[in-house]
Amino acid sequence: MRIGIMGLGRIGAFHTETLAGLDAVDSLVVTDPVAATVAAVTERFGATAADSPEALLAAGVDGVVIAAATDAHPELILAAVKAGIPVFCEKPVARGVEESLEVLRAVEGSGVEVHIGYNRRFDAGFTAARRAVVSGELGALHTVRSTTLDPAPPPAAYVAASGGIFRDCSVHDFDIVRWVTGREVVEVYATGGNRGAEYIRAAGDVDTASALLTLDDGTIAAISNSRHNARGHDVRLELHGMKDSIAVGLEDRLPLRSVEPDTGFPAGVPHTFFMDRFADAYRAELTAFTEVVAGTRTSPCTVADAVEASRIADACTLSLHEHRPVRLEEVRA
Repeated sequence: MRIGIMGLGRIGAFHTETLAGLDAVDSLVVTDPVAATVAAVTERFGATAADSPEALLAAGVDGVVIAAATDAHPELILAAVKAGIPVFCEKPVARGVEESLEVLRAVEGSGVEVHIGYNRRFDAGFTAARRAVVSGELGALHTVRSTTLDPAPPPAAYVAASGGIFRDCSVHDFDIVRWVTGREVVEVYATGGNRGAEYIRAAGDVDTASALLTLDDGTIAAISNSRHNARGHDVRLELHGMKDSIAVGLEDRLPLRSVEPDTGFPAGVPHTFFMDRFADAYRAELTAFTEVVAGTRTSPCTVADAVEASRIADACTLSLHEHRPVRLEEVRA
């Protein structure tokens, strides 16, 4: 099949390399505003260059991967859907819930599959955790803990346009909590602080945040995030049930140092970047998209799923600024 890629920045270039190595993909068409980036990618992967998203959509592609800036996501998704071409778009659908809902209404009933990129759904540990919940082996859950700690903050320009830590970082935790537990969030309480990069405070954001989520069955989910984790990229999930407790991410590359005597865990080199931590998950995610394009499966992460994660992020942002619990119905559904 012939796949188009819109946007060749850090994640777009990474997706291009992954797609180029998939057996199901015969050829690639790429576009990006930076001509030098396009030239480098076409030379490395033998891709065809398109001078605009419109030209890419007209180039006979079977599916489209959108890895452009967030502000461009709604327009590009709708253009591909209008052309009848299946879409994979990196999260989020849009900057906020309102615009995400507009996209959802526009694609509903179109018959065109839209797959939003939440890569943790394709990680072996997280999928095993979901199976454990679905099978009932943990019993009724009472506590969930989800952690995402980045080794260093993103650039100032990214922070200024990201919408805040809950919308660009914690949203992964929100999505995976929903997916693994199969439950919906009904209330949040969020807090945050600034102990590092001054430009994050200047943007009206926090560099470290926590949120308590109450799920619709009474389970409590504790979310922990930071832009500053000197030891590496730390992503974990704990599930505590009435019968058993399990964890995702407790492996030898965990970027956490034990000070217990006679303990050699973890023994490996810590993960330092999300592309390192989730390389296999990204490959599985894009393989799934080729199956969506082939028509052998439906979208494993829909626009509606992404809207729910965005609603939780918006509720947490409101809670942070107003210092109070926020019910999800306060954020437009």
